[in-house]
Amino acid sequence: MRVVLIIPTFNERGNIGRLIDELQAVFRSLPHEMHILVVDDNSPDGTVEVVREHQRVSTNVHLLEGRKQGLGAAYIRGMRHALGDLNADAIFEMDADFSHKPGDVPRLLDALERGADFVIGSRYVAGGSIPEEWGFHRRLNSRLGNIVARYVAGMSRIHDCTAGFRAIRGEVLRRVDFSALRVQGYAFQIALLHAAFLDGAKIVELPVEFIDRTVGESKLGLKDIVEFLRSAAWIRFQSSKVFLKFCIIGASGVLVNLGIFTALLALGLNKYLASPIAIECSIITNFLGNNYWTFRRRSLADNIHVRGLRFNAVSILALAISFGTFVLLSRAFPAVAPPVHQFIGIVPATLVNYFLNSYWTFRDSRQPRDGKVEALRRHHPAR
Repeated sequence: MRVVLIIPTFNERGNIGRLIDELQAVFRSLPHEMHILVVDDNSPDGTVEVVREHQRVSTNVHLLEGRKQGLGAAYIRGMRHALGDLNADAIFEMDADFSHKPGDVPRLLDALERGADFVIGSRYVAGGSIPEEWGFHRRLNSRLGNIVARYVAGMSRIHDCTAGFRAIRGEVLRRVDFSALRVQGYAFQIALLHAAFLDGAKIVELPVEFIDRTVGESKLGLKDIVEFLRSAAWIRFQSSKVFLKFCIIGASGVLVNLGIFTALLALGLNKYLASPIAIECSIITNFLGNNYWTFRRRSLADNIHVRGLRFNAVSILALAISFGTFVLLSRAFPAVAPPVHQFIGIVPATLVNYFLNSYWTFRDSRQPRDGKVEALRRHHPAR
């Protein structure tokens, strides 16, 4: 397997040479073709000269230069080069400041060999850690950033969404549209992870000890924080479009339900017969609307016949819930108008209908099933 470690740099002269040496020592114990790709943003401190010195004696050290545009832009530049020019089978993300231990590279690589698609060196699973010397403000920033990524961007099952130490299969990255990520700075980390998450990648978290830099300065600025928050909000908005469409279809179903129910009552049909007929009509219109509008962009896992069977099963359950609610309310509150009972019965049926159809009938084949995100508690040695 050809593995490329991408290391973005800006003014890392004091770290990059020693990091390359330590990585080369680790590589000697690995049965893979290991490469280092330094992506430098025109560092004025001579970082490039140090890398070039290593290139003269090591053919597996590569350098990619460009103007400073942010961490995300550097990674995208590096990943395109690694996938296209270096033909990488796997790519690592790694900081140049020794925040990530070179000795942990074999463990992350081992997880890829064991079947993972996207391995995160996680600070926030059992066994992982952040520096003890971090003050309250630094710890709060780290935790809040991760909470925003997990819950605003909708990746709550992943414990460390902002980690910068990762190993990713090349085939996963080749399916990512980097231009659609809309990020240049640190927000790239959550944008890339979210893209892999939606693609159905098997994501594994390994505990690592995060170490604070001792040489150089942190590059995180206010602009990066603003972009990070904006990116998380954009991801959530994109994810919410399906729910908004479902609500619109659901509202139209309510009108169909109540309209048909009222019309049947006006025709003299018994209310206990009119209710399930109206419910079934609204379920059918909801299914058609969701199938051809709400979920039309999904890569549906099953053909329409299977979806139809599943939808019918969900419909029967939703019908029973709605009709059961209608009957209970009609007996408990006989003085209340039947359309009120009918409306209340729609609510639990709609919730059941949405969740079962969204995550079963119309399940996106690219979405990870439960259990695709794993936190490995033990430190597995490399094979």
